[in-house]
Amino acid sequence: MLRRATHSVGMAALTLAAAACAQTIRNRRLVRTPLKSHGPIAEKVSVLMPARNEEGRIRPTLEDLLQQIDLPHVEFLVLNDASTDHTAAIVQSYAMRDSRLSLIEGVDEAPPPGWLGKNWACHRLSQRATGSVLVFVDADVRFRPHAIAASIQMLRDQSLDLLSPYPQMIAETWLERIVQPLVVWSWMSLLPLDAVETKPYASLAAANGQFIAADARAYRVSGGHRGVAANVIEDVGLLRLMKRHGFKGAPANGAYIASCRMYEGRSQLWSGYTKSLWSAFGSPAGSVAVVSLLSLTYITPPLLILLGPDRLSRTLGVLGYAAGVTARTTVASATHEKTWPDALAHPVSIAVLTAMTAMSWRGRRAGTLRWRGRPISR
Repeated sequence: MLRRATHSVGMAALTLAAAACAQTIRNRRLVRTPLKSHGPIAEKVSVLMPARNEEGRIRPTLEDLLQQIDLPHVEFLVLNDASTDHTAAIVQSYAMRDSRLSLIEGVDEAPPPGWLGKNWACHRLSQRATGSVLVFVDADVRFRPHAIAASIQMLRDQSLDLLSPYPQMIAETWLERIVQPLVVWSWMSLLPLDAVETKPYASLAAANGQFIAADARAYRVSGGHRGVAANVIEDVGLLRLMKRHGFKGAPANGAYIASCRMYEGRSQLWSGYTKSLWSAFGSPAGSVAVVSLLSLTYITPPLLILLGPDRLSRTLGVLGYAAGVTARTTVASATHEKTWPDALAHPVSIAVLTAMTAMSWRGRRAGTLRWRGRPISR
């Protein structure tokens, strides 16, 4: 009886891991990858950056933005979101040297009721923008000189209304290397990319607020950041909102044109993810369902290798584990992330994600979640 049950579980895990691996390999061929620009962008472009206490990271990003090529009609707007450090002074010093850059002061400490801070900042930036394309960027992303032009050209050439190139994820510490690859792996392995662009379903959406290019009209008709005012994961929410209004959007592999170290060290990474994972899967039941499915698919196989009662159980474990590692290496090779030995720890990545999700719901219920010094309301 025990062996039969073990075989059933092992076969289920292998089937799921193999299906996800096949999806990953298919998506590797389908994923859009901006590489270079092909001449000047004729339309006006508004590059919009919310910035709150970014004095330690904003200089390189500003320098990268001001060196963008093939953008003859561009404005750079940076909103200082009530920073308590020297962020505003740094931005102003660049603005004094380059008339394309403007600093907008957000003097109010707290966003209005019903708004999260970044969403409110992005909304205010969009109100000041005059371009026909809005490019939202974070203050810690590094850009190649052709990054924005290449993304806009892909947006227009593919008749999309939103394109979100995911930067290469820079991971230094062991926990970063365990967790950060999941950012791109999650949609490269689990979402059919052709359906993401063509189907309106909310579950088929992936976007990264670090770098988003959107048609200004589609953004405003859909409601823009006003429509996702309270969303913790506002980037995915924005794409879902636009899809509900009949517009098209897609994620892209932006590893060739941008890079970012999202979180530096264990404390910042843990806080960054636990602030938002509670909202990633819709509800507590949704979170339990997703992490249970991921655990079955990716944690069960190595457990069978170690604890399986017979050769068949261990063989199923080896094959399931190999499928998971193959999917992880497929994504890493596409995004220039570390492949070995990191991919071998994929089951550990899923275990950490499970723990973070549980801690996120715990903080949500206790009302203790905070980000950038502001509480995330219950």
